[in-house]
Amino acid sequence: MFEVYQSDTTEKFHFRLKASNGEIIFTGQGYKAKADCLNGIESVRKNAAQESHFEVKEAKDGRKYFTLKASNGQVIGQSQMYKSDSGLKGGIASVQKNCAADCKDLTA
Repeated sequence: MFEVYQSDTTEKFHFRLKASNGEIIFTGQGYKAKADCLNGIESVRKNAAQESHFEVKEAKDGRKYFTLKASNGQVIGQSQMYKSDSGLKGGIASVQKNCAADCKDLTA
């Protein structure tokens, strides 16, 4: 399920995608307007089907994570950190599986 929420400190709107077990698997960037945040969710739904839009990266501590990019190359959001390649691949598969989920607006 997608959740839309607003940061108390920056007042920007964000989204996160949760797996069926409630674990956060993907988080979007901050948006000034809620409508733009909702467009970000639609961009995840559109682009997650294409494996080539996922980019694997490595943090300084050696853990890996992935970003999802739109067709124009702009990063839509990123995953949590993973210790193993199998966990990372499972995370990508989970985003692809769960991106059609409903959206819950926590700002309403």
